[in-house]
Amino acid sequence: MFETRVTKGLGIEHPIIQGGMMWISTSELACAVSNAGGLGIITALSYDDPEDLDDELKKAKSMTDKPFGVNITLLPTLKPINYDAYIDVIIKNNIKIVETAGRNPEKYIKRFKEADIKVIHKCVSVKHAKKAEELGCDFISIDGFECAGHPGEDDITSLILIPLVSDVLRIPIIASGGFGDARGLVAALALGAEAINMGTRFMVTREAPLHENIKQKMVDATERDTLLVLRSLKNTARSFKNALAEKVVGMEKDGAGLFELAPLISGLKGKESLQTGDVDNALLASGQIMGLIKDIPTVEELIHGIIADAHSLINQKLISYCRA
Repeated sequence: MFETRVTKGLGIEHPIIQGGMMWISTSELACAVSNAGGLGIITALSYDDPEDLDDELKKAKSMTDKPFGVNITLLPTLKPINYDAYIDVIIKNNIKIVETAGRNPEKYIKRFKEADIKVIHKCVSVKHAKKAEELGCDFISIDGFECAGHPGEDDITSLILIPLVSDVLRIPIIASGGFGDARGLVAALALGAEAINMGTRFMVTREAPLHENIKQKMVDATERDTLLVLRSLKNTARSFKNALAEKVVGMEKDGAGLFELAPLISGLKGKESLQTGDVDNALLASGQIMGLIKDIPTVEELIHGIIADAHSLINQKLISYCRA
């Protein structure tokens, strides 16, 4: 058993957290993770109306009696988002763990604290991690350059970023970006993290609500099958290397701006693609960990396998050192 400040603070058995992913982090996936001893997370903004989130949280509470959290991504959008209404739903449902990402969560920290909610904030730099700790966040999820979605603009890998953040923070950190097996868990713990966050790896499980065609494409992919898009807009995202991603990169090289790119990068195209299995018609957030994914297990098989293999790996190393 790996007991850390993260497992104790969140009330979970294993130091494995499922990242908040748009359209994917539903109650089915999150509850499967929590029931297997990790921390499942439901993405709030997958639901257009706070009342829909309310229904999803009630559904989740009927599926597990284990802790699970809710992701709230704070991003600028053309259509204003009533974040306070989503937070009202979270508090009403007595959810005690929130993962924030994107912009500075300072505006909402007081409400979370008054409701006795633990806050995990996702960061991509040492500077932002230190600021989040100052604001009162309880845990930092630090995203290395390998991650799916938005890795920031500094291009710092997990191998460097995790120990840098661990050296300067007092609160526990969660390693995110490039993690999907026992070797990654052991490495993260050695680097100073106290849990790992997995997004892409949980996408390729039986419970993940995306088309089997996409799951198989990710199994067949290598570590080279991602592309960085939207670099010209200073909003870099790591996406599955498909026809649309290559088109976006080409348009950026030709000087296209947001107006020209907007119809291609719509999140609704991603939602449709996840349902239809059309791999080439949307930007699909995918991390470089794809190169290590070789199967489509259940969530329970994945988590329990990682933990068992991590114990074996550590014991093998200890025996080798003792013999030496």
